[in-house]
Amino acid sequence: MKTKLLALVLALGIFLCGCEVAVSYGPEPSTPGLDADSTGTNILTVHYIDVGQADCALLETDGQYVLIDGGNKEDGQLVISYLQQQGVEELEAVVCTHAHEDHVGGLPSVLAVFPAKAVYSPTKTYSSKVYDDFMYYVDQQGLEVTIPSPGDSFLLGQTRLTILGPTQSYAETNDTSIIVLAEFLNTRFLFTGDMEAAAENDMLDYWGDDFDWNVDVLKVGHHGSDTSSGYRFVYETDPEYAIISVGEGNSYGHPHESVTSRYSDAGIPMFRTDTLGHIRVTSDGYEIAITWENQSAQPSDVESAGTLYIGNKKSKKLHIPACSSLPGESNRVEFDTYEDAVAAGYTPCGSCMG
Repeated sequence: MKTKLLALVLALGIFLCGCEVAVSYGPEPSTPGLDADSTGTNILTVHYIDVGQADCALLETDGQYVLIDGGNKEDGQLVISYLQQQGVEELEAVVCTHAHEDHVGGLPSVLAVFPAKAVYSPTKTYSSKVYDDFMYYVDQQGLEVTIPSPGDSFLLGQTRLTILGPTQSYAETNDTSIIVLAEFLNTRFLFTGDMEAAAENDMLDYWGDDFDWNVDVLKVGHHGSDTSSGYRFVYETDPEYAIISVGEGNSYGHPHESVTSRYSDAGIPMFRTDTLGHIRVTSDGYEIAITWENQSAQPSDVESAGTLYIGNKKSKKLHIPACSSLPGESNRVEFDTYEDAVAAGYTPCGSCMG
């Protein structure tokens, strides 16, 4: 199932006054089809809030809301203001994908203002002040953190949110990220936290070959770090569009060139908060429209990265040219695309391709 993007760029106004952020969307588009400024019944809107080098997404449908992550601690007031501008008074659920500060940091401020009906997190304890603050405000609301299991699901209006991972216990906090699949009629959105490639593969194995991983919109894992978005995961999910929540000029070098090349090579347009600002994706269940804040910017162009894949004829392992474990010349076979290599029975090298 694939959907058609209605190319809509709306003029947005943003006004800064202290901690207040007001976002207003411009005139209705003339493009036929889905009205990207629609609200109400039978519309799902996903707001990828620009919180810099952090993550925060708001799902909205039928006057109900779910918040996934809350940015850094200093983003708390920005997130509150953004939610207020959308008319949020109560949250059906808050999902803290994992305990790192750039995901949980703004949630204490949010929970101090907005009542929530449920809170999900992969753990009830973590050694950090900001996570203690998060648990304090959960307790203040008389709630208990729910640690979900794979397959758990709940409804937001007509949208079903299903927990797909993590499928194992991990010592690495990033790998404990709660993975959420949101399905609204024929459209699907996947939220990946900071899960890294080995845990991505564990999750793919857990659900098996019969599970349909294909999604329309993928929130790219770990801000585009080269530790996430393994080749297998990118090609299994095969998204129509990729959203990267990332800070401009960040010290981590996110998104990593190897990751953007991976998505580009697969023909997947990338929408980045560091260049586009707040990103809003609207679905009527069959078509989606994408709008963004920075009118002068455009999504990343999709150009073939010219990636060459090298297979080992004997081991049937697939490598990228920079791999230190390349086979000898006589034992090599070259593929233009990852999909061609997989179809020929080759599997990714664990060292160079995750």
